[in-house]
Amino acid sequence: MQIPSLSTIRKELQHKEPKELIELILHLSKLSRDNKAFLYFKLFDTETSTLFIDTLKEELEIAFFKANKNNYYLAKKSAQSIRKILNKNLKLTKDPTARIEIIAFFCKKLQEFGYLEYRHPVIENLYALQVGKVEKLIEKLHEDLQYDYQKLLETLKKPYQ
Repeated sequence: MQIPSLSTIRKELQHKEPKELIELILHLSKLSRDNKAFLYFKLFDTETSTLFIDTLKEELEIAFFKANKNNYYLAKKSAQSIRKILNKNLKLTKDPTARIEIIAFFCKKLQEFGYLEYRHPVIENLYALQVGKVEKLIEKLHEDLQYDYQKLLETLKKPYQ
């Protein structure tokens, strides 16, 4: 089956009644948990991004506490699975400051829980990639915000100095 383009879908949606659109959206939300989470975030959390940030930080912290880091292999796998949670939830927001705070929180927890002490290349690359994302996001911000977040970036880069 050939999947139509977004413009085709958009044109077709414009011809639908509001009741039909609501049913379509509800059906989409039932298909996957990600769709449901995205819908919830767009409906309720867009005004209060701090609620989204706090909820995600709590979810990440729980994942860090549950993670098994008895040896470097299990620590690597745990860090990768927590990163998947992070990336899945980062798709929900386009706000660069929220993304910076969430990624920085993830990096701080990697340091705090001792993942970087293993000196495993996968964990170090994962950490470096997240710090690079923060750096790119900071470059896109206004100069005043850049100055505020530069200090945060310096603390994240310390394990490599």
